[in-house]
Amino acid sequence: MTHINALDPGASPLDYYGFELRRHREAAGLTQKQLGDIVNYTGSLVGQIETARKLPTPEFSERVDAALGTGGLLSRLVTLVMRSQLPAWFQHVAELEARAVEISTFQAFTIHGLLQTKAYARTVLGALDRTDLDDRTEVRLARQRILEKTEPPILWMVLSEAALHQEVGGSATMREQLVHLLSFEGNPRINVQILPFSVGAHAGLQGSFSIFRFVSDPTVVYTEGYGSGHPSANPDTVKDCSLRYDHLQAAALSLRDSAELIQRVMEERYGDQREADGDPVA
Repeated sequence: MTHINALDPGASPLDYYGFELRRHREAAGLTQKQLGDIVNYTGSLVGQIETARKLPTPEFSERVDAALGTGGLLSRLVTLVMRSQLPAWFQHVAELEARAVEISTFQAFTIHGLLQTKAYARTVLGALDRTDLDDRTEVRLARQRILEKTEPPILWMVLSEAALHQEVGGSATMREQLVHLLSFEGNPRINVQILPFSVGAHAGLQGSFSIFRFVSDPTVVYTEGYGSGHPSANPDTVKDCSLRYDHLQAAALSLRDSAELIQRVMEERYGDQREADGDPVA
């Protein structure tokens, strides 16, 4: 086991976070257990985070910041910690997400990670590999904090109707996910359009892709394979994918009609889920 005094704060964002957590806790004159009691976590968890053996969550960071009066230090650091835990090939993409002023994405089979619920994300990530699944799920969800910024990016998502019917995690998980999509209706910065089956052949048949636009940097197109990502600022690629996205948006349903289709699929395919005692589950 790594001795806490051996932690090198320069080794990684996770080590730096643990070092700062310990430093502020000790400055407050608290034991790990005492701090855990204050923030409603176990002292053992505090110790694991201090020794870089466990990932902190945004919620943990916010509670500790409030308890220790750190001025939001840990809440700022946790973003870097989470990003550092992403697969190496995806870390650059997460940085693009964080810097973009507009994200346009076409998703052929699944909901985009920025709009996934915890249960849906956990099922997607655990489909083949359940190693460290809790941590990997939290890392994915942490990306969504960019939508909570004072000036969040404008997000446009064209989603194939197939993604509404692909039952990921069971009916209850899908219903929760579709409710989540509907919760953005009326939000001008988060827009979801459905590409219906009736469109037939369309400009996105080659697969999902995202377009990141910035204030001054060149536009970047991102495509993804199994275990690899492919960002490109090649002007020809950007021009081609921008044209494809324009056609996908033109073929997709309006925002209002998209919300109605999501609602209809949710009710007809995933209906009200009921527990054994007959009570509905939201």
